[in-house]
Amino acid sequence: MTSVMWVGVTVVAYLLARALHDRMRTQLVNPAIVTIALIVLLLKVTATPYATYERGGRLLSFWLGPAVVALGLPLAQQLGSLRRHALGICIALMLGTLVGMVVAIGTATVLGASPLVVRSLAPRSATSSIAIGISASIGGIPALSAIVSIISGALGGAIGVALLRAAGVRSRMATGLALGAAAHGFGTARASSEGDDEAAAAAVAMGTVGLLTALVAPLVISILSS
Repeated sequence: MTSVMWVGVTVVAYLLARALHDRMRTQLVNPAIVTIALIVLLLKVTATPYATYERGGRLLSFWLGPAVVALGLPLAQQLGSLRRHALGICIALMLGTLVGMVVAIGTATVLGASPLVVRSLAPRSATSSIAIGISASIGGIPALSAIVSIISGALGGAIGVALLRAAGVRSRMATGLALGAAAHGFGTARASSEGDDEAAAAAVAMGTVGLLTALVAPLVISILSS
């Protein structure tokens, strides 16, 4: 199979995964994760090198950037409300970025991960399209950074709302901020299904945490290396 044909295979796999998700009506069957599993299985069965798939995959990954930019729409719609809580939002997102990074790096270090893996986990808090660029700039493995970001995002998107409700969080803005900061694109998609307030807060959180991670991750890695 050619690299371009794999684009079509990926689209079909996603449509099947989406149909499964709609049928089962549970966040535990996340279409993105199911699609990844199907593609990995097909690559293994057909003995297709990842490099071959990746050449075609660039046609799809290109749209990650525009998709992130499109999140500016709900942000613009709820800009007034976000301005009123700007200070609290900034503090929460800065702390969330640092905690997410420290937990990922600390856990990997305690478990004996190699420096290469530790650097790859540093941008875990950023959405995959941003995490890939950060990982490459700090000497990590972009593919590993992407999959860790995707998996953590999928988990957060699946169980994030339930955990927040169990913890007593009822604020719509707090819910959106938590989902966007901890679960990136998956969390933002989940927040969008909750309401416009949650969607706008999640978009702010995802973009801000991505920016902060890009600024802080190289500094943290530099400190650890020294």
